[in-house]
Amino acid sequence: MKILVNPGPSSWKKELARPVFKTKEINKIVKPILRKVKRSGDKSLYKFAHEYDHVDLDSLLVDDTEIKAAAAALAPELREAIQTAKANIERFHAAQFNPELVEEVMPGVICKRKSVPIQKVGLYIPGGTAPLFSTVLMLGVPAKLAGCKEIVLCTPPNREGKVHPAILFTAELIGIDKIVKVGGAQAIAALTFGTESVPAVDKIFGPGNQFVTAAKQLATKYGVAIDMPAGPSEVLVYADESAIPAFVAADLLSQAEHGVDSQVVLVTHSEKFAKKVLKEVDSQLGDLSRKDIAKKALNNSVAVVLDDQESALALINAYAPEHLIIAVENEEEVVAGIVNAGSVFIGNYTPESAGDYASGTNHTLPTYGYAKNYSGVSLDSFVKKITYQKITEEGLKNLGPTVEIMAANELLDAHKNAVTIRLNYLKKNKL
Repeated sequence: MKILVNPGPSSWKKELARPVFKTKEINKIVKPILRKVKRSGDKSLYKFAHEYDHVDLDSLLVDDTEIKAAAAALAPELREAIQTAKANIERFHAAQFNPELVEEVMPGVICKRKSVPIQKVGLYIPGGTAPLFSTVLMLGVPAKLAGCKEIVLCTPPNREGKVHPAILFTAELIGIDKIVKVGGAQAIAALTFGTESVPAVDKIFGPGNQFVTAAKQLATKYGVAIDMPAGPSEVLVYADESAIPAFVAADLLSQAEHGVDSQVVLVTHSEKFAKKVLKEVDSQLGDLSRKDIAKKALNNSVAVVLDDQESALALINAYAPEHLIIAVENEEEVVAGIVNAGSVFIGNYTPESAGDYASGTNHTLPTYGYAKNYSGVSLDSFVKKITYQKITEEGLKNLGPTVEIMAANELLDAHKNAVTIRLNYLKKNKL
């Protein structure tokens, strides 16, 4: 990681630029995959499993025997950890329920809004370099709480044609029984168009590599919604000398190990402190099983030294990090100044990995600066808000003239007449 000392705001965008995707080249690969799945269904999925996952599958669907065997394959402490995480995530997301809103805006004019679950959702769970069973919790728990009628989970198999038992155990714990052995862009295509084994869905959730990301964005052209645009994982740590360098280094590395295209950023007021952190990064890096991945990610990363808090906040909000760790003495004041972040972790004893797994918040978050205009996944992500209105005779008399005037001035005579004809009826019948 290089250290930048007091870079001017005009240079921030360049110095903190995320790794760039070659979108055109990626789409050249992804578009034909979507076309083949749309045209050939399951047949193409079997072919892609052979080509990309190096496995010849007997079935695309995980059977009950495999699901039931999953629990026994896991250590008791892992099963317990997953159950604890589920309880916390469930509790926090259940608290997000919005009661039905009913408001009489004027006498006789009643407006309502209520949440209705999205009927069919697809959950994409990466299983390549790391089987993300935690993402099953983050997506499956709110989907179940919301009341989604059909939940389809897609995840790539290993070379034996099996799905990681932790993914299966977690899915069963939540109550998801439609599990498909398909990964990559082809999984997104299957969820978009439907195949003999995979139902088409209304909305697709989940992280993935650049091909999965590109496929999700292309899916929106076919009327399927997605959770959010997303890129590689990232963290920004804002720390002063009240922070513990070893903690900060550990947090930076926890994101760097996600992938070679991940990015980590340190913002601090002291060059001396930045050097202490980077020394700790070097020290801890050697002990990581994914050190080669983390090392490459650190090449995309930077430590920024800024003299004052105002500049630091401006840089953080301009960068809009997926994960933001605040480890400074005046944490409440700083937190109040944050307007762009996916999820915020406050204090020396709040590692980002707590949110990744078990604190209760969701780890499916906007990356690549999309925290400026997108929220992370929540219970709301799995519902639609439908509005309703009921107008009585009295209400129409009160509201009708306003609608008539507005419609007439927009030269929409039929709109005006829909009100006028009713008002005339009420008048004629002395109602």
